Amino acid sequence: MANRDYVKRGANKKPTKKKVAPKRKPWRSGILAILLVGVFGFGIYSLSQDPEPQQPVSQPPVKAKPKPEKVLPPPPEEQWDYVETLPSRKVEVEAKEQVISAIPYIMQCGAYKTEAQAEARKLDVAFQGIKSEIRKKDGSSWYRVVLGPYVQKRDAERDKHKLQRAKIEPCAIWKESQ
Repeated sequence: MANRDYVKRGANKKPTKKKVAPKRKPWRSGILAILLVGVFGFGIYSLSQDPEPQQPVSQPPVKAKPKPEKVLPPPPEEQWDYVETLPSRKVEVEAKEQVISAIPYIMQCGAYKTEAQAEARKLDVAFQGIKSEIRKKDGSSWYRVVLGPYVQKRDAERDKHKLQRAKIEPCAIWKESQ
């Protein structure tokens, strides 16, 4: 191994010349400052030379001449008679009975080939505080992660948005077939 002196190695470089900013002439700034002070002083002097405004002389109030009263025309006659007929009027409305669906809503948050994948999704849903179950239809090899049943679709939508915020997607809502 060769002995090298790394300290002296950098000493051969020439020092770089720093650029020197051009010197500004201070007399220009001084003249500008004196000029601004002079303009300011002149403005104050000219304001002090303005005469005081004279106070207005108060005059006795002038009595106004009485104006002749205008004769108003008689009020117009009403063209409509709804004021009298409205309180005695009756309207019959036929309302249809609102049928509340007995079929509840369910939400499916995945269909998987293996039961382990379905269990992992069920666990993700459970961490959000929502109960789910795994269903497998007869003759099918798919495991579905199902939430519900929900009486109202609004409740299912609320849970769906909660799962979307937790990045658990896609989830679909539909009426459960009996």
